[in-house]
Amino acid sequence: MAHPTHRYVLKWAKMIAPKVRHLAFTREDENPLRFVAGQFVTLHIEGPTKILHRSYSIANVPNDENAVEIAIAYVEGGVASTLLFGLEPGHHILASGPYGLFTLKDERPNRYVLIGTGTGIAPYRSMLNEIQYRLENTHPELEIVLVFGIRKPEELLFADEFLAFAKQNPQFKFQIYFSRDESENLKPYERHGYVQAILPELKLEPEKDIVYLCGNPNMIDETFNLLTAAGFDRKSVRREKYLFSH
Repeated sequence: MAHPTHRYVLKWAKMIAPKVRHLAFTREDENPLRFVAGQFVTLHIEGPTKILHRSYSIANVPNDENAVEIAIAYVEGGVASTLLFGLEPGHHILASGPYGLFTLKDERPNRYVLIGTGTGIAPYRSMLNEIQYRLENTHPELEIVLVFGIRKPEELLFADEFLAFAKQNPQFKFQIYFSRDESENLKPYERHGYVQAILPELKLEPEKDIVYLCGNPNMIDETFNLLTAAGFDRKSVRREKYLFSH
């Protein structure tokens, strides 16, 4: 069933990394925005010659403020990202959704392993309230490992929030991997390399763990192949690929 398109109003926007902008929208008609953590919205952007359709994971937890937040990366020469980077509060844009099944299911794994690169960290920020609820109410023995891959420290997104959440919830582990940084002064939760490097030390159990992959398609494909080779069922590896089209 198709979702209708609505006019959204940009409430605020700010840069959170050198090439990443964080935006918050509400519906112009002020009706509630109902979504499940992990879903995405599709923006319908007026380009020079045609309407461009771009999908972005919702980056905020479901709340009563009726806001949808997204994090977008600037693509050099990209028509859509250039237009979105130029939006100012009060500007309107057409959007539809929410869509997607990249959500936390009604299940009881021993552990969730959440892996994201770049703005692929956004849906995991949206899941924090649900994770908190499960730890406190329905699944207190649950363990969660969040692995965030970026090139350099200046590209970190929402790290302070994840670190604060980990401090409050010992069963939530947060690890950062830098693929193009050679500094020696790493914090205990920081490492060099790609996110796939963490898989051997996690001692994954295909029958008990569930893995989420979001972000760069190459990372997702490589990690998915490693996991299925290790015995994971396809249903236990959930994927959301980001295609950086112009």
